[in-house]
Amino acid sequence: MKHLYLLLSLFIIAITQGQTQDTLYVWKAGNLVIKQSIKPVDIDSITFKRPVVNLANVTICSQVWATRNLDVTTYSDGTPIPQVTDPTEWANLTTGAWCYYNNDPANNATYGKLYNWYAAAGIYDAASLSNPALRKKLAPTGYHVPTDAEWTTLTTCLGGESIAGGKMKETGTAHWISPNTDATNSSGFTGLPGGYRDTNGAFTNIGSSGLWWSSSEYDTTNAWLRYLYYSGGGAGRNGDGKDYGLSVRCLRD
Repeated sequence: MKHLYLLLSLFIIAITQGQTQDTLYVWKAGNLVIKQSIKPVDIDSITFKRPVVNLANVTICSQVWATRNLDVTTYSDGTPIPQVTDPTEWANLTTGAWCYYNNDPANNATYGKLYNWYAAAGIYDAASLSNPALRKKLAPTGYHVPTDAEWTTLTTCLGGESIAGGKMKETGTAHWISPNTDATNSSGFTGLPGGYRDTNGAFTNIGSSGLWWSSSEYDTTNAWLRYLYYSGGGAGRNGDGKDYGLSVRCLRD
């Protein structure tokens, strides 16, 4: 994702002594991207920050949800998330990774990427696996991966788990297989059937189910998720393996 502000791998402030103007040089990948004359008396400090990213969103009751599945390849600070295609490697991960459904980039435009729960939780190395304080943030600045409780707030607002799914599913059968029962998308959530990657690294259920991570653990090896299904109007809740590859839908902070 492109940002309005540069994430810099290197910056140099060159100060020319004895002159009224100093010059700020900013470099990225060996190229000069900013050259700015500045009077030292006019500034106290220089701060680099990321903006709030305005994802396409919809307000549902008190919450603001993105209307598309996440498709980033880095954590919010720019740290890369590995793409893992090999099923055995995927099955043995305990740190964050992403993939396309069926390892096919053509699926990205509609369904976004699939992430294991470790990516959703910002676990990028062995130290952050054991120490939550070291974890990164998957969602863009201004958003977060919803907790299990926040998902419950959504489904409760939409009438409860038994009927909320119909109000969350995209209508028709352009992406969902028939009969796409009870789909009205009256909430504007526009849930799509992106399928998932299972604990053995195999892909399944595109067209028939959409599954999204919460940031909440169920136990040491499982985490809470929500799912929608083509043949029902409910919004299911389950605890499944952290090594599954599921979609992520961001919630505004």
